[in-house]
Amino acid sequence: MAEAAVTDEEKDGDRRHEGPEGPAVPAGDREANPTAAQNAPAGDGEAGGGPAGGAVDGGSAASGTPAPGAGPASGAAVPDTPTPTPAHGRRSRRRPLRLLAALGVLAAVGGAAAAGTQFGDQGSGSESKDGGLPPATAEVTRQTLRDSLTADGELGYGTSATAAGRLPGTVTRLPEADERITRGEDLYRVDDTPVVLMYGSVPAYRALRTGLEGADVKQLESNLEALGYDGFTVDDTFTEATADAVREWQEDAGLEETGVVELGRVVFAPAAVRVDALETQEGAATGPGQKVLSYTATAQAVTVELDTADRRLATQGSKVTVELPDGTSVAGRVSEVTTEVVPGEGADAEPTTQVKVLVVLDGDEAQKAAESYVLASVDVSFTAGERENVLTVPVAALVALPGGGFGVEVVEGKETRNVPVRTGLFADGRVEISGDGIAAGTTVGVPG
Repeated sequence: MAEAAVTDEEKDGDRRHEGPEGPAVPAGDREANPTAAQNAPAGDGEAGGGPAGGAVDGGSAASGTPAPGAGPASGAAVPDTPTPTPAHGRRSRRRPLRLLAALGVLAAVGGAAAAGTQFGDQGSGSESKDGGLPPATAEVTRQTLRDSLTADGELGYGTSATAAGRLPGTVTRLPEADERITRGEDLYRVDDTPVVLMYGSVPAYRALRTGLEGADVKQLESNLEALGYDGFTVDDTFTEATADAVREWQEDAGLEETGVVELGRVVFAPAAVRVDALETQEGAATGPGQKVLSYTATAQAVTVELDTADRRLATQGSKVTVELPDGTSVAGRVSEVTTEVVPGEGADAEPTTQVKVLVVLDGDEAQKAAESYVLASVDVSFTAGERENVLTVPVAALVALPGGGFGVEVVEGKETRNVPVRTGLFADGRVEISGDGIAAGTTVGVPG
């Protein structure tokens, strides 16, 4: 087998490296590691070609033996931006690894072809050759592969939102920072009248009165019902019965009983809020568009910044483990994933793309363990995929076959033969494989 060029991995001294090393591979070859498709060893001389991959030994439907000459098959979701094989560690921002060049694998293909080695169109055969032994060897091993990453996170209360004034007047009361406010309570007061918090996802954008229809009407009616007012139907129509309930609410709140909810009288948030910071002060004038305060959710959460190369690890709803400063590990769940473009520093600096992940702590036990920390640095462990009891080889042992797909160079005494294999999960510099004649202890060639 011809040697593939290997370069040194650049390491960050403050990182734990838990991800794969070696050449990136086609997205279709990954069960749960769909990165770096553009750097895969090419089949039949075409960069980026490769076999359908995924589970082996009875794995997922995405797995399978590649059709000769075929391009990458559909597998796990691939990020919009091509990314290198992940390098795992504690820091979320780091330099990319320098990996095995696809050119080296292409050279291996060219060497096999030049030697006259032929592979059947079905990609299921192998042929012995005695043109010299590879410079180094490795054994096929059986193990559990895990595609994981531990990244730095910041424990807090997640992202904040801003409450901007809509009612003109003077701010006469503000809450304290870190104060919790629930449905029906004053968020702040203008001219000694309340601006009230209610729950909902639709921002207030108009005055609500009899005859109007819409999701914001239903949202208001749901809140009135939850606050104990009745005599109306919770739907998307503001009726006279709704107006009567509004008048009752206005009377209880010390407002003029008009039956109309003026714009700016209610602030809608998804749930109870925690006051994060005050943007004005009591006695200051306020009006439409002027910031009054910012708020967050009341439950603690962790914010993590990831490189785009690690985007596959953070899927909404996926479970993670959060290690607190005292070493306690608690369960977490990815609740939100967003992508931001960060301007470069300096006139000629290029902007960078960053993935922001919000992790919520699952359950009362996790919240209680974290409650003594207002702000703290924590470690968050993500796992994108895991395969138990599978056959693996170093990623560098893969060779691109002339007819398409991948194989390994099996060493038997003084002879070698290329054996087609199916690939699965890539992690920790190794790749899951299966194929005829491949077993634990089989010796395969690797670059020196």
